[in-house]
Order: sequence, then structure tokens, then C-alpha cells
Amino acid sequence: MLPATTTRVERNTDSQINARIRRRTEASVAYFASHPEEIDRRLDELDHEWDIERTLEANVATIGFAGVALGAFVNRGWLLLPAMATAFLFQHALQGWCPPVPVLRRLGVRTAGEIAAERYALKALRGDFESALVPSGDGQGRARAALQSVYA
Repeated sequence: MLPATTTRVERNTDSQINARIRRRTEASVAYFASHPEEIDRRLDELDHEWDIERTLEANVATIGFAGVALGAFVNRGWLLLPAMATAFLFQHALQGWCPPVPVLRRLGVRTAGEIAAERYALKALRGDFESALVPSGDGQGRARAALQSVYA
């Protein structure tokens, strides 16, 4: 059975690295709890942070382009490079692991879920979700309020 999409990278990352990434996120949220005037800036930074998927995709595309160009103009043996890179990307898609993942995780590259956790904690600190806490009302109205808070 394949691992869940939302946890596959963390499950294939050393627990000490996961803990370090989690501590960094917790420290960031704690800092902004004391400096709420800076939350908007941090949210903008988070919107531009590359997650591990985007980083891997960019690396595989670069290796693929380089391998095809070298295969076409230098030596056909270079075509093994994009073949290996795409095989690794496929392995990552299925398992959440491929050879670059441990290196990228050690460098602190986070998953989309890890970035989102910080984003939503900061939005909660800013008060974005207060309208979602509708104690009564119909299900549609409550759902709409909850989604509006998330999309804010």
C-alpha cells in the first residue's frame, strides 16, 4: 500500500530532521506571536517558499533538459541522466522518498503541509479564523464562514 500523500515525505525523513523542522516552525510562530505587526510580511514569505515537491520538480527538469541536450550534442550515453532523474521522481511520487530527499530535508526544505501549518498558525494569531467560529446557524452558513476564513 502506498503512503498517504500528506505524510509520505515526513515518514521517509529521519525523525531528528523532522523534529528540527518542527522546532524551526514553532520558533517562527512564537516569534510572530510577540511581533504581530510582522505577520503579513511572513505570510508573504511563506507564499513564496518552495516546498519539497517544487524543488524536486525543478531539479528533475533541469537534469532532464541537461541530459537531453548532452545526449543530442555530445554523447547518447548522457540520455541515462534524464532517465534516472525521472525514475527518481516517479519513486518519490509513489513512496515520498528518492535520493535527493534526505539532502533537501537536511537543508530544511519543508513539505507543503509543513509550510501550511505555519501559515495557518500565523493566520490564527492574526485573527483570520474568528468568523469561522459561528456557534449556531445552518450547516451551509457555517461551512461558508469556515471556508471564507481559510481563503482569507
